[in-house]
Amino acid sequence: MVYRAPVGPTLATLITMTTYGTWLRGDARGWIDNGTLMPPDPILQAVDRDRMKHPVFVFDLDHLLDVGRWIGDSLRERLHVHLWAMTVQIWHVHFIIAPTPREIQSIVKCAKDAVRWGLRARQPIWTTGYDKRFCFDQDSVYRRIAYVERHNLQLGRSARPWTFIEPPFSSPCSHVGPHAPGVFTGG
Repeated sequence: MVYRAPVGPTLATLITMTTYGTWLRGDARGWIDNGTLMPPDPILQAVDRDRMKHPVFVFDLDHLLDVGRWIGDSLRERLHVHLWAMTVQIWHVHFIIAPTPREIQSIVKCAKDAVRWGLRARQPIWTTGYDKRFCFDQDSVYRRIAYVERHNLQLGRSARPWTFIEPPFSSPCSHVGPHAPGVFTGG
């Protein structure tokens, strides 16, 4: 029997979405298969690259802030999701959301669809999947926010370049305190 430490409520979720063809199975950086980190496999990566039906997609530097705005506006207006951090890079997007009753899959679909609609690209923009990392304590929330904000600073932007980004634990759905630590309370 395997002991699993109890997991508390989710305080935040870091979501990562990559653009088409930029992180294939077998990638030298490693890759995820059913939640397991897999080692590099250049042969598998070459096979996947050869099967691609479209060129690799990366965002133009001039569109990065627009992409973030489309994602943020759509998540807030359509799903009422509160964002605590976001960065848009040429080949991937990271964003951190407050606790929500929404399924992660529907949040990702909303974000990806917003960019598809905004760019009206004539090829696939996104990879099929996404990655999610749950934060179960405030320290992990703040570490992941710092990680995301560092990406923005490296591009010469402010840490929080969009006005919809809220300070962590400030939204009505993320009350954290002695009475309801990390429990979704509506909003």
